[in-house]
Amino acid sequence: MKDLMISGFSDEISSDFDTQLEVVANLGMHYISLRGIDGKNIGDFKVEEIKETVLPRLQKADIHVSSIGSPIGKVFINDEDGFAKQKVMLDELCQISNLLDCKYIRIFSFYIPKGENADQYSNEVIAKLTEFAAIAEKYNVILVHENEKDIYGDIGRRCHEILKAVDSPYFKGIFDFANFVQCGEDTQACYDMLKDEIVYIHIKDAITTDSENVVCGTGEGKIPELLAQFIQSGYKGFLTLEPHLVLFDSLKDLELEEATDVIKDNKGLDGAGGYKLQYDSLLEILKNIKSEEKSL
Repeated sequence: MKDLMISGFSDEISSDFDTQLEVVANLGMHYISLRGIDGKNIGDFKVEEIKETVLPRLQKADIHVSSIGSPIGKVFINDEDGFAKQKVMLDELCQISNLLDCKYIRIFSFYIPKGENADQYSNEVIAKLTEFAAIAEKYNVILVHENEKDIYGDIGRRCHEILKAVDSPYFKGIFDFANFVQCGEDTQACYDMLKDEIVYIHIKDAITTDSENVVCGTGEGKIPELLAQFIQSGYKGFLTLEPHLVLFDSLKDLELEEATDVIKDNKGLDGAGGYKLQYDSLLEILKNIKSEEKSL
């Protein structure tokens, strides 16, 4: 357990960056995944702006960055102008990662035009991801691919395909339990297929009945069982809270669908409350895993 570090998408707490840092610090956490800062997406920042307006606040709060929660790869596969702009953005984000002493940048594998067969775009997706990985290699940064809904790599089989095809130490996988559930995937089967390529984990859970996000460990993601397997197999790294329990401002940058389809803002929580609930639930899961290990 000593090799596990808990982080989280702190923009789910508040748009205000100082509030994010205060809540995270008060919980005793030392890492965040950097995505929304004072209402502005990380992809819209330049290195100098991060150096002047963000880094000093992180240092003052003694908070470090586990990953850059970028929008890289969230363009349609046939949008060549969008792809060209994203390569420029990725280069800037790699420089930001180096500045923040951050090893990982979260990315995606392109939206597929509605109604079309994703598999027909395999070669184009792999070629473009390979270009992304080449940019990351220049800066010694690892791109971590999130199995997001509506993109090429939304299901385990296609995640496995792109990770093997790109075949780069600078392109690895994220395991997001809820996203697999919402795509109708069996998370155990996805774990068995992908475990050797996973270097980063998102703590998010969901149920299939209406695709609603729920508190970790209470959905169909099999988080307690699979985290135990990750730990037993030697996983070392971040467990990153992405609660999606209450609506938050940065969602407008994240989803093709209406956010209210998956986040039912009915739990009587604010951003800080949802974040703490997910954090406490994760700590309880880890405590139970540790107890079970001791009893073996």
